[in-house]
Amino acid sequence: MSNSIGKYIQLQGGFAFKSSDFRESGIPLIRISNVTENGLSKSDSVFLPDEFADELQDFLLNENDTLIAMSGATTGKCCLVKSTDMPGLINQRVGRFRILNEKETDKLFVYHVVSSTRFKDELLKDAFGSAQPNVSPKDIENVIWDFPSFTEQKHIAKILSTADAVIEKTQAAIAKYKAIKQGILQDLFTRGIDLNTNKLRPRYQDAPELYKESKLGMIPREWEEKIVDDIAKVNGRVGWKGYTVADLRDFGPLALGATHIDKENKLDLTNSIHLSMEKYIESPEIMVQFGDLLIVQRGTIGKIVVIDKQIGEATINPSMVLLNSIRINNFFLYYQLCSFIGQLQIELLTTQTGVPMISQEQIKNINLIVPKNPKETDAIAERLKNIDAILDNEKSYLQKMQSLKKGLMEDLLSGKVKVKSEKLEESEKLKAIREQ
Repeated sequence: MSNSIGKYIQLQGGFAFKSSDFRESGIPLIRISNVTENGLSKSDSVFLPDEFADELQDFLLNENDTLIAMSGATTGKCCLVKSTDMPGLINQRVGRFRILNEKETDKLFVYHVVSSTRFKDELLKDAFGSAQPNVSPKDIENVIWDFPSFTEQKHIAKILSTADAVIEKTQAAIAKYKAIKQGILQDLFTRGIDLNTNKLRPRYQDAPELYKESKLGMIPREWEEKIVDDIAKVNGRVGWKGYTVADLRDFGPLALGATHIDKENKLDLTNSIHLSMEKYIESPEIMVQFGDLLIVQRGTIGKIVVIDKQIGEATINPSMVLLNSIRINNFFLYYQLCSFIGQLQIELLTTQTGVPMISQEQIKNINLIVPKNPKETDAIAERLKNIDAILDNEKSYLQKMQSLKKGLMEDLLSGKVKVKSEKLEESEKLKAIREQ
């Protein structure tokens, strides 16, 4: 039966702390900016005197509290308080859900309800303040929802919480592998691989005789200094060969730009742009082929992608530079340009007047360090590709689990699907697989 959720919960607002109360250490203050869909954020932390914990106990966090942001850009975002989040005091405009009858309403079920897309849509449809919406405790309590029996609430909460646990473990695995990759990048591009042992060379501090000086610091003696122009052709779109809206088509050769490189430096053709065949043929020197590298030279400087799959006929837009005819392992070049070696140089070369830009000539002169033996180059590239493959698998699994949870929420929280024992068993199996 549908009722306003105010029949089951009461929303408690936080305390109106003053900026004069803030300290550099003490009890964390939980503000609306700290409430995120991935849990309580510890960034931009503000602290209060320790004695406030005794004076304002009603505003202290409790494990499994559900918090909601009630104003600003984060309005409607919810999170569940974990043991690692405590202690903490909630600020005004951060709401906390209080269960009115714990024998009728499950605390975790409430969290899954208020964190659902449908709940947010219902809450925000009449929110006042278009750019920075605000909601009141009464607005939240008036949202209509169908609460099943207490037993079914607990079953639903268990299924969705199990899915959450799998998602969190996968996110933690991704963060771990990203950190590992950064360490591997640092090691491989400062120490390389000894092909006799297939291991990293000893550090410079431990075996200085194995290294020599370069513009980029100490490098293995078996390596040499190069610039991008030594090992690849660098081409951009010539100004008079630019294109206008009239040259765009619904299909045909792709025109690749910065928006087609995601934050992980992977190719993303979700929102593809197509050019006329005439414009594509006009500039053969920037026709994109399998194995080429693309670098953003205007705007979001530093984004780089290697074309690692067949994408058909494609070219670049004026914000890009194409590296082709690459005479070393193209993935080695890609990873070095993505590493601290390439990114620091790109950052230092970028002009900050108007739209950030790095010239084609500057890209040609980016310094590189390259093993003389191509087998070492290949070995370094292969190690980095392997960890990227692991990351890609984890990200794919994360997307699958997030999609599965979304479907479960739509089915179970709407009442379309009743909880069955086999669904519980399936969720437990997923959790067991993630823990292996």
